[in-house]
This record gives sequence, C-alpha cells and structure tokens, in this order.
Amino acid sequence: MLKKWVRRVSFSATRGFAETSPTHEKSPDSFASADLATQATLTPQKQQQSTLPEIDEYETAANNAATTTPTRALGAIARTPSYDNGIDYDALYEEEEETDLSMEAHGSMITHLLSQVKIGMDLTKVVLPTFILERRSLLEMYADYFAHPDLFLKISELDSPRDRIVQVCRWYLSAYHAGRKSAVAKKPYNPILGEVFQCHWDIPGEDEDALAVRDGPIPWCRRDQLTFLAEQVSHHPPISAFYAEHYNKKITFAAHVWTKSKFLGLSIGVHNIGEGIVTLVDRSEEYYVTFPNGYGRSILTVPWIELGGSVEIKCPQTGYYAHVEFLTKPFYGGKRNKVTAEIYSPNDKKPFVSIAGEWSGLMEAKWHDKNKTEVFVDVNRIPIFKKQVRPIVEQDEYESRRVWKEVTAGLKFNDIERATNAKSIVEQYQRDQAKVRKEYDLAWEHKYFKPVGDNWIYTKPLSQRMYLQDKESKR
Repeated sequence: MLKKWVRRVSFSATRGFAETSPTHEKSPDSFASADLATQATLTPQKQQQSTLPEIDEYETAANNAATTTPTRALGAIARTPSYDNGIDYDALYEEEEETDLSMEAHGSMITHLLSQVKIGMDLTKVVLPTFILERRSLLEMYADYFAHPDLFLKISELDSPRDRIVQVCRWYLSAYHAGRKSAVAKKPYNPILGEVFQCHWDIPGEDEDALAVRDGPIPWCRRDQLTFLAEQVSHHPPISAFYAEHYNKKITFAAHVWTKSKFLGLSIGVHNIGEGIVTLVDRSEEYYVTFPNGYGRSILTVPWIELGGSVEIKCPQTGYYAHVEFLTKPFYGGKRNKVTAEIYSPNDKKPFVSIAGEWSGLMEAKWHDKNKTEVFVDVNRIPIFKKQVRPIVEQDEYESRRVWKEVTAGLKFNDIERATNAKSIVEQYQRDQAKVRKEYDLAWEHKYFKPVGDNWIYTKPLSQRMYLQDKESKR
C-alpha cells in the first residue's frame, strides 16, 4: 500500500502534468475523486453581480490539502469549468485592469512589509500583499513580446541583412508597451514550478493554411499561426523559458529569463538575467537579444514602472549589431520611458542609424548616411493583436489561467481575503510538492525545455525538426 502511494506521489511531485491530445480531450487522472468531492460541496447562492459569489472551493481544497497528496489539493480548486458559480473565468483575463491603486490606502500593511526588508535585500522569498497583484501570471506577460506579431514576422521577409537587423530592432522596441498598458505598476503572479502558458495569434492577410503543426509547441495550431509556449523551469531561482514560432515564415524566438528582485528603498528593482534568440531557419541566422531591468517606483504612494539599462542585439552570422539604452527618469525633471538605440554595420564604429523616443509612444530614426529623420515606430498608432488562449475548461491543471483563476476572480471582485486564501493554497501546494521530492530524493522533470549550460533550450525547435525532416526525405 505504501509503495503504491509513493509511486503516485512521486509521479505527482516530479511531473504533475495531465497529458492531452490535440483535440483537448482529457485523460482520466488522479483528480477525479477530488473533483467529485469538490463539486458535491459547491453551494452557489444568488447574489448581485458586483460581488463574488459564495463558493466552498477554498475550504474544500484546504481540507483536502491536509488529508491528501499535494496534487489533489491543487486539482480541487483548479478543476472547475470556465464558467461556474456565476463567474466567467475566461472573461476575467480578457477585461482591462483597473488603474486606481494607491498604497496610501493600505498604509499599515505597507509599513509592516517595509519593516521586514533592508536596502539591497533580495525579495525573491518575500511575500508581497495580494492587492498589488496584476490579474495574470508572469508567463502570460512574456507573451506580450508578440503583441505586434506582424512586426516580428516581417523580419523573415526582408532580403537585406541590414534591413533585417533594423526590423529586429523595430520589433524589439515596440514589444514593451503592451505589457504595461496601465500607468500604475502591478506585479504579475509568480509562476509555480512547472506552470505552463500557451497561446497563438491569427495573422490577418496571411495565406490560410489548414494544416496543423502536430510536432510543434501547440499541436492543434495551424502553420499560418504564430504560436507561443512558456514554462516555469525553476522556482529558486525563478527562471522562465519561452518559445515562439511561425512554421510557414520559418522564424522562431527562444528565451529564458531569471528575474532577480531587490529592495532599493523607495523603489523595487527587477534584474532580468538571460537572453533571447530570434532564428531565421531558412537563412541560418540568429539574432541575440538581452533584456532591460524593471523598476517599481513610488511604492509608498501610487506605484509606477519604468525600464532601465543597456541591451545588446547582435547577429554573429552577418556582423550587424545594435546598442539599446533604456533611460530611467531623473529625480528632477525629465520624461519617463525614454529609449535610445544605435545600429551598426559589420566592423563599423559609427552607427548608420540612431533611434530616440519613448518605448511607450513615438520613436524616430535619424539615418546618418541619408541625412534623413523619420518615424521609426509609433506604438500608439499600430494595432495590438489579441492573443488566442483556449478556454480554462480545456486547460491542463498546470496551465497559468487555470492555476490562478480563483486568485484572479478574487482580485477582479475586490475580495482581497478570498484572493489571498486562493493564492495561499496554490503556494502551499508548491511547498508540499517540494517537500515530497526532497523526502524521496526525486528530481523535477521539465516538460518542454532542458538546461544546456546556463541556458534553457526548447526541446523541439523548428530548426531541429526541419533538419530531421530534410534528412528523412533524402533517405
């Protein structure tokens, strides 16, 4: 009996994923009895729409956590339909965030938090108040790099290496405003180990291709769609890995980011350590990019976010490269969200174009070889493409929106206590899993990415699949 329990918990602690087919059909798993117990105790009540309906999932899941394996506890709160208890959980993620957040209204809590930290202290293990959370996971926020997928895909369409490095910079500089639409700084959820987020974009004007990419990152998506997959590959330190590809355009982007946060006094700094690689498969070209740091300012009043630091963009194959500088606002005067960039030809010490402006608005390019200044990109005048996410009812238990849906509901309806309780259950589940792995000397099994040196690599990149297909066709 004990051996059976160990085997069941071992699988849960090292993997915890429910496999699904491309048609989203769910296979039976160990959550069935927990689901039935949870559904049997649900007691929906008629209430006004402005309040969160009373549900017993929190109490049920908390009780289960004390008597069952960690995975059953998470399954109890996560495995409910997309629309349940009068709540459309999918809609909660699509609605705009509220912009009114004042730390002064939570003065006692903030004062207590500040009493526990020191300047320069690593905030990785510090529990921040629930009310400052944004209603989505950090993994979902990384998908905003492709809010303008047309700019990304155009990189692969250009014939000149000079035009391609310019387009890489145009896409990159336009990639930050979509994830920071609100002037008020809020913090996305810290992903749990093994958490996954996946989505795709439909590209208007693309030639329709009904064939699905069965061996791709999202096997039910088509060749004419841009797909995105992210996985939390480490919890301490917190490292996220993500991958995007467009099969027909033969372009991919793979990245890993280690977020290291520190308390700076009246602000919080988040250092984004890692790199991303744009790969043009047909051209065998790679463009390496790094990431700016983020800063949460005015944390005692109305917090706001800015980016700062140097970024490099380079292509080893062509020799073209760029230097980007995200400028923080001076203490007195100055504007927010300033950015400058210079792009160089191979072996040149002077740039052929300089870019300046605001990453949240207009950026202008001065072409030195043409003595001409023009709009480089104005992010407020180009459309944001909405990402497509499958309904929560079809998601696996480790997918971001399903993991955090009760926290999201609590935040949406301003029921902070309920959101905090739901958040605690998710976090306790993660601690319980870590305890089981340590007790039985079990290693966590990553699903989509693997470590290679200091990097995290997607296990089935398009370039590798194309190479194997070409090799097979020559046999």
